[in-house]
Amino acid sequence: MRVAVIGTGHLGREHARVYGDMPGADLVGVYDPDAAAAAAAAARAGCAVLPSLEDVLERAEAASVCVPTPAHAEVAGACLEAGLHVLVEKPIAADVAAGRALCRLAERHRRVLQVGHIERFNPAMAAAAAHLHAPRFIESHRLAPFGRRGADVAVVLDLMIHDLDLVLALVGDAVETIDAAGVPVLSQSTDIANARLRFRNGCVANLTASRVSLERLRKIRFFQPDSYLSVDLLAGQVAMFRRRGDVAAFQESLSRGENPDPLQVVEPVPVRVEPGEPLQLELASFVRAAREGATPLVRGEDGVRALEVACEIERLLGVSAS
Repeated sequence: MRVAVIGTGHLGREHARVYGDMPGADLVGVYDPDAAAAAAAAARAGCAVLPSLEDVLERAEAASVCVPTPAHAEVAGACLEAGLHVLVEKPIAADVAAGRALCRLAERHRRVLQVGHIERFNPAMAAAAAHLHAPRFIESHRLAPFGRRGADVAVVLDLMIHDLDLVLALVGDAVETIDAAGVPVLSQSTDIANARLRFRNGCVANLTASRVSLERLRKIRFFQPDSYLSVDLLAGQVAMFRRRGDVAAFQESLSRGENPDPLQVVEPVPVRVEPGEPLQLELASFVRAAREGATPLVRGEDGVRALEVACEIERLLGVSAS
């Protein structure tokens, strides 16, 4: 399948690199209004520089849209109108109405619209998901040093939206209430935010995102009635503990004032994480869906749902609409 990359910032360069090495994908070129950035990305990926968006629309069958968020709707919309399959980086658009419009375009033209919520393709998350059945409490922390990339939006759309998408997909129920707090630190928008989501089924998710941290951290923890899982999305590791044995006897010992060993009723469970680069898995999934006309793992509608919740969090934080 003939693919192109539109936008050659950090993410666009990585998309081009992966497509350039991918069997089944023919990287016809990259396009960016910044000619120097496009040339550097093309040289790295071993492909052509396309001189205009119109050239992309003429030569490619599918495209990764990696332009700044405010331009997602215009660029992804042009691609869909021209009959291209589209992977648009997260968030799907700067506002919900624009995201919904992209979904309608994809449906009208019968094209795949996938949203770049890459953590769905993280091997550690995929390994953990096989053990998740009834999470009652979810806690996520996503911290990063400040950088220019992503600073065109608040931290909710920049970082937290990754975890919003994961939580919404894994809980699979409606959000009933949202509480949020956040502060600007280095930018004019929110740089640190916390949101607490309560779902209709009783599950509660507590999400924290910061882009003024000295360290990088991407962890998400799941608490279930019979197990606990901690997923390190950066290290690609999963720690799992499960309740076992005679819990009633353990509780009876406690009631007698004894001090029983918790390891009598809790055991570690090894969770194998298959090796793999999340971006490679994401783009391969997109190309496969486009080639086969299949439903992508992260649909446009999933991107809109995550954006809806993110925008409500931003409203509670007093972030101005884009």
